[in-house]
Amino acid sequence: MEVFKKVLIVVYIISCVVLILITTFQAKDSEQSIEDTYENPHANKYFEKNKSRTKSGRVQKRTIIAGIIFVVLTLATTIVCYLYK
Repeated sequence: MEVFKKVLIVVYIISCVVLILITTFQAKDSEQSIEDTYENPHANKYFEKNKSRTKSGRVQKRTIIAGIIFVVLTLATTIVCYLYK
């Protein structure tokens, strides 16, 4: 069980680093596009419908997936470490 615990901690650390890197490479939303949306809310309908197909949309999906994996690994590591001290 000690080997499983160490492997789980190594995978947890790798997921932390991946999550940090993904969020670091994520682009900031520009204020210009936000202002355009408020001025003419119907102008960006095409972009809003296809946002998931853009590069920033794919990075956002990967960030969400990495965050979910991080949370699951956090819970698993906590349970394993407290149950098998």
